[in-house]
Amino acid sequence: MDSENLVVVDISDFRVCKDPTQTLIIYSLGSCIAFLLYDPVRRIGGMLHSVLPLAQVSAEKAARRPAMFTDTGVPLLIELMLAQGSKKGDLKSSAIGAGILIGSSNLFNIGQRNFMALRKAIWRNDMLLDAEDVGGSRSRTVALHVGTGKVVVRSQGNEVELI
Repeated sequence: MDSENLVVVDISDFRVCKDPTQTLIIYSLGSCIAFLLYDPVRRIGGMLHSVLPLAQVSAEKAARRPAMFTDTGVPLLIELMLAQGSKKGDLKSSAIGAGILIGSSNLFNIGQRNFMALRKAIWRNDMLLDAEDVGGSRSRTVALHVGTGKVVVRSQGNEVELI
């Protein structure tokens, strides 16, 4: 990948991109979850990198950084894609991450709870996932190629194309 065309989506952040030469990317997903939307008709890509499942743990943080929380970040990303001209029926969606990393405590089941919050949020928006690579005990890097909609997940030296 050409590093000049990479748009890194940092933790607790999101991006929507219309430039077909760019690739949205998130590095080293553990218990965080990435929610990706792609509009193949208009060639618009969106990516969310949320950390925690529910905004109710800190209304103040949720107001400042809604992408930090899955339950507020998912509807925000959908809304931003629609504001760019996308139609819900055209959107392809995928979820990546929500794992349990080896050596970490699974006391709070953050990864699993992030995935459940994501599924609930998209269900509330009359959507379903088209692809997913979630759970397990491995770190993942995910890239969304805006020009093609191709979603590539890299983990432990392997690369898989989801969509």
